[in-house]
Amino acid sequence: MSLDLSALRTQLQSDNIDILRLVYADVLGIPRSKDLVVSQMEKAAAHGPAFCQGVWVTNTRGGVLDGHGSISDGLSDFVSRIDPNTIRKLPWEPGVAYAVVDAFEPNGDDNPVAPRTALQRVLKEYEKIGLTPVIGPELEFYLAKQENDVWVRALHRTGRVYTTGAIVDPDGTFLHMLRMLDQMDIGVFAGNHEFAPAQYEINLWHGEALESTDRTFLFKTAIKDIAVRRGYNATFLGKPWAESEGSGFHLHFSVVDAKGKNQMHNGAELSEVANQMIAGILSHANALTAFTNPTVNAFKRLGPDTLAPSRANWGYDNRATLLRVPPERGEGTRLEIRIGDGAANPYLMVASVLAAGLDGIKQKMKPNKAAEGWAYEDEADPLLPVTFTAALDALEADPLFADLMGPTVISTHLTLKRDEIKRYEAEVPDPSTREITTWELDEYIWDY
Repeated sequence: MSLDLSALRTQLQSDNIDILRLVYADVLGIPRSKDLVVSQMEKAAAHGPAFCQGVWVTNTRGGVLDGHGSISDGLSDFVSRIDPNTIRKLPWEPGVAYAVVDAFEPNGDDNPVAPRTALQRVLKEYEKIGLTPVIGPELEFYLAKQENDVWVRALHRTGRVYTTGAIVDPDGTFLHMLRMLDQMDIGVFAGNHEFAPAQYEINLWHGEALESTDRTFLFKTAIKDIAVRRGYNATFLGKPWAESEGSGFHLHFSVVDAKGKNQMHNGAELSEVANQMIAGILSHANALTAFTNPTVNAFKRLGPDTLAPSRANWGYDNRATLLRVPPERGEGTRLEIRIGDGAANPYLMVASVLAAGLDGIKQKMKPNKAAEGWAYEDEADPLLPVTFTAALDALEADPLFADLMGPTVISTHLTLKRDEIKRYEAEVPDPSTREITTWELDEYIWDY
């Protein structure tokens, strides 16, 4: 369906928006953007705007690798297309609004690298079986600043978990974030200081998968932009400081039928669909880790006794498992993936989790026995990959994700991440160290 650009221009101008910031997530999850002058909407957005495809394989240090549309293809263009449902005013920057865009090839085909397109591909497969996924994200982040070229937390006092006010927000930056995000209308409803000093969590309402993932992407983008304007860097990096708790990206999800009825329960029990999704996710857990934990740093957050899972297991209301079944039943029945790292690309993480769950449904898989107690010690369930290389190897060996998400986005993810590992191993004397290296902070902290 074509977009009436004239009507969109008129609407934006009536809302005093003169700049539309077109944003999309690259494969790394970094927001890429272009500011469009609203008065020029009909011309500027009639066939684009266009972006160079080389951005898909540009690493965090600015190196351009080879891949689809990149060097060997002459650095061709892809064309963007505005999704008007994603437009959100930026209350901290009057006159500007975000708009998420989709990516297309110049001939009109879907761009095969775009993470949002990969998620849309998976959701179309759910449509075929009459189900709609619903997701609810939970993300943690730190506020950090540089002192003498060293990254430090904005606060240092411990023991302030689940608190608010000046004692954990002395200059009001967190409260300012809450107010700005509320005015954006992206579903933010609460927030608090988390376990570690200068670590925070802001809660978003659940929703249908694409719409909710868009809001998650805009949330992360906005948090970082607001923080910089207040003199900080907000980082979702999973483990920026070795002695402090990690920042997770927990994902709650369920599926509903055409009438919006939750299909994850049979009264007080989990439904067959829920059990099949559990089994599918566990059967692809090793490969999933390459999306849920997509950095070298992420694997320093994982391990026994960390409240981040170390085994491919599941359990009822058990926070030591990869997949937790929260206690609510009826319409509140859902599953929770607990392995996610704050640096994960929301589109690729959601797409991969739903792809694995869909395989469980289609193959009518059955899960193994639920883990009980402190599940790190239960050797009945297999260990997850303990290195990023092992996770990428598992992804490359598992054809499901290329089949459902598209082979090009998978190969691009592998190219970027193997390059990342190569550069890490070349610079860090002991690549197996659990300490957080200067290389990791230089590589990740601004972008994640």
